[in-house]
Amino acid sequence: MKRAAIVLLTATMVGPSAAPPRPEPAVAHVAVAPGRGPAGFVPANPVADPTAPTRLRIPAIQVDAPLEELHLDASGALAAPRAWADAGWYADGTVPGDVGPAVIAGHVDSTTGPAVFYRLDRLRPGDLVEVRRGAAWVSFAVAAVRRYPKNAFPTARVYGPTPDPELRLITCSGAFDNAQRSYVDNTVVYAVAT
Repeated sequence: MKRAAIVLLTATMVGPSAAPPRPEPAVAHVAVAPGRGPAGFVPANPVADPTAPTRLRIPAIQVDAPLEELHLDASGALAAPRAWADAGWYADGTVPGDVGPAVIAGHVDSTTGPAVFYRLDRLRPGDLVEVRRGAAWVSFAVAAVRRYPKNAFPTARVYGPTPDPELRLITCSGAFDNAQRSYVDNTVVYAVAT
């Protein structure tokens, strides 16, 4: 079992209110420091069901997208989904539907327009989120939607252990910092299994 604590989501994507699109798209990532996490961090449980999740549906915001497997890159960051229209799940963490906080990340926009999680901040408590695992869909209900400055990201709250299956949907938000080529905030959706 791999030990990893996900520290914070940063992105380097062009924002809807940003200057004209850059010639090359940048990449969103989740910085992960192996073995260095908040006090009390518990690594993901062993996978109870080896069937990998393959699709994400969020009817309230018209998301029906494939799920890519996301892993850590050489710098210790979680690689972003390759396609702007795809979401990705942290395959070395909790599998959606297993006990613990499963993480799904997605781009908010691209150099050409909205991406898969463009409307993530419009979700409300009770909205349905479904993840396909094998032949079945695992259902979650949105519990809360929060926005955090990246420089004050609540790592323990977002990635700490949970007694039940939970889901975290994460994307960038807030103002776009042209100098850093990154948004200044993250939107995190907390969802619980139904």
